[in-house]
Amino acid sequence: MDNEIRMQAMGYVPGRAHGVLRLGPDAGACDGTIALIYREEIAALCGDPAGIILVDGAPFAHKTIELLARGIPTVIVDATSAAALREGTRLLIDGLTGRICSTTGSSDAADAPRPHPAGTTTQSADGVSVELLASVRSESAARRAVEGGAAAIGLVRSEYLLGAGESPPNTAYWKQTLTGVCEAAAPLPVTVRLLDVAPDKLPRWLANITEGHSALGMQGVRLFGVEPVAGVVNAQLDALAELSEQYQLRVLVPFLTRFEELSRWIELVRQRLPATMPVGAMVETPAAALDIATWFDVADFIAIGCNDLMQCLFAADRDQPAVSGYLDPWSPVLYRFLRQVAASAAGNVRKIQLCGVLPQLNGVLAVLLGLGYRAFSVDAALVPWLAAAVAATHVGQAAELASTVCDARTSQDARKLAIK
Repeated sequence: MDNEIRMQAMGYVPGRAHGVLRLGPDAGACDGTIALIYREEIAALCGDPAGIILVDGAPFAHKTIELLARGIPTVIVDATSAAALREGTRLLIDGLTGRICSTTGSSDAADAPRPHPAGTTTQSADGVSVELLASVRSESAARRAVEGGAAAIGLVRSEYLLGAGESPPNTAYWKQTLTGVCEAAAPLPVTVRLLDVAPDKLPRWLANITEGHSALGMQGVRLFGVEPVAGVVNAQLDALAELSEQYQLRVLVPFLTRFEELSRWIELVRQRLPATMPVGAMVETPAAALDIATWFDVADFIAIGCNDLMQCLFAADRDQPAVSGYLDPWSPVLYRFLRQVAASAAGNVRKIQLCGVLPQLNGVLAVLLGLGYRAFSVDAALVPWLAAAVAATHVGQAAELASTVCDARTSQDARKLAIK
């Protein structure tokens, strides 16, 4: 048929969706629609469309990542492809593979997999245990993590739990708010990342602190000694100390870069917590990643923030559209770097959880398993899909795949090796 549509986009949020294509952020207000939006319209997207086609989206940008949390099947297309789509067309999109087609054509889009029981590890095809943890920013996301079969809550993004108030939250606020998350996540263990303020995540009570705020400026732990952030973090720690009597908790310190910084803040954090509560370090820069072998002398566990790590590695602000293409998830250099980090961690590699968008992209997880990583903290909606990917993966074969991806010359070559 002349009007039949077959298009290959980038899969972003897995799932199959079909409906009538509508343009603009208001499209979600109608049932059974596929909303086509531009990246600047993400925040204005209303309702819950059946699926989303995002034009010129930057996969690692903070705004785009909000779509992962919504769990709506989503694909990313370029402007040229978007121009070929006509409003009113009935479409089917596959958020896993990135395929778009008209409903008059055939599609091999996959149905959503059945979740594993929550609190259990996932087994690969050759019997290797893999932990699929959930990154959450709300009580509802914590509930989805349980429903989706997450092994644990690997990362509570506590900065998203801040209210809209003008005053810094106190211990009572954090105790109430974190109790809600822990109850929603029950019976899963919960890891809480301490307040990770960044340029795009400035609460109203911190809006007057603007100097030096950039992608590589004052953020995360670098603000822990500055009021009012210092007081808010201490309030978090005091609340967590109280809640540790009821819940199985871990604490994660964000945006550490130097060993001296790590040692100082881990010690200060532990002074306010029970001795039995594990304290981990968030590694988000190449400098920290390359020193990871010594960090296990201080930290109980480590979470690698792939989004910020890639931002630093490729010298490209992930929220700047003009340079978003540099954050290439198929760059062989990225996998050579991650191979070096895994080798440096040696026997401690199982104490590392990889966080961020990277392990959630189609085809990437097998490569990371092949490099030796065994724990991943991902958005709750993607846990069942990644569990299915793990179950279909032979880790021995994945190791061979990872080696060939690392040896590839170009991103295109690496992608072809991983996505058949």
